[in-house]
Amino acid sequence: MEQFVVSARKYRPQTFIDVVGQQAITNTLLNAIENNHLAQALLFTGPRGVGKTTCARILARKINQPGYDDPNEDFAFNVFELDAASNNSVDDIRNLIDQVRIPPQTGQYKVYIIDEVHMLSSAAFNAFLKTLEEPPKHAIFILATTEKHKIIPTILSRCQIFDFKRITVKDAKEHLAYVAENQGVQYEDDALHIIAQKADGAMRDALSIFDRVVSYCGTNLTRQAVTENLNVLDYESYINITNLILANKLPELLMAFNDILARGFDAHHFIQGLASHFRDLLVCKNPATLTLLEAGEQAQKMYGEQAQKCSQEFLLKAIELANDTDLKYKVSQNQRLLIELCLMQLGSITFDGEKKKLTDI
Repeated sequence: MEQFVVSARKYRPQTFIDVVGQQAITNTLLNAIENNHLAQALLFTGPRGVGKTTCARILARKINQPGYDDPNEDFAFNVFELDAASNNSVDDIRNLIDQVRIPPQTGQYKVYIIDEVHMLSSAAFNAFLKTLEEPPKHAIFILATTEKHKIIPTILSRCQIFDFKRITVKDAKEHLAYVAENQGVQYEDDALHIIAQKADGAMRDALSIFDRVVSYCGTNLTRQAVTENLNVLDYESYINITNLILANKLPELLMAFNDILARGFDAHHFIQGLASHFRDLLVCKNPATLTLLEAGEQAQKMYGEQAQKCSQEFLLKAIELANDTDLKYKVSQNQRLLIELCLMQLGSITFDGEKKKLTDI
């Protein structure tokens, strides 16, 4: 049985062109290499799973390639990776400094990638200062961290800082589509969109979720299978709730909310999602703001249809009510009642004539 390789490793970019969603940084690094303008100390900072270590490895390979015929040469002997989470003492840094003095046996540079650099102790940071400021001409340091604020200013001032951004839903979805096609997986556009949203800006998380969902549903990736496996409230649930609100059906509204709770969903997550849903309907009202809607093809169509049924005044009032409930949720002594009251108020916004009485429920 052939060993399974997770997609995050199998499709790890090998060149700067393959890196997803970081064009500004990859172009800067490429230009710096071509113009011989590369700093000897670089700090890659940003959220998890956005390509910091990957870019560091590509850079290490790229700067050693001139003069070599084999494009697949990885220069493994020139790249040293140190995990600062488990090697954070002064002794570990001293060992590193001793290695730095030795020039490379092949290639032009030795590259030292220090991952999770914010985990270094204060003494280790101070031991590293002089080497980082004046490294030998054959050494390049690439520091990577998710928490730049924990790094002492004297280290930051010696580095050229590159801020990696979160991967957009659009970029993540396009990359997932590429991976799915490579693996022969049929997919619905909405299914990939939900995975990209769930990943919350991390490409590695998106690929991990993709692997999990493919294990669940095989080679046919549907929106329903994704929502079942990830246990997420999809847009269809919120569209049904909004239809009940617009029809002033308070009893059905309370039963629909009860059904959502019975399926194991968090009530706070539900009300936050409902507020976001009203916001998405509002941006659908005007073609100028339509680009602010991050949704799959089928979802966009359903949002557009429902937006036509809602007035701008209703949506603004609905967002205000849902957002107010979200803010009060954590301090409320009866959280379920708080959300049920919000739903009844939402269901009464468009009610003509006398408001529905609670005795009617």
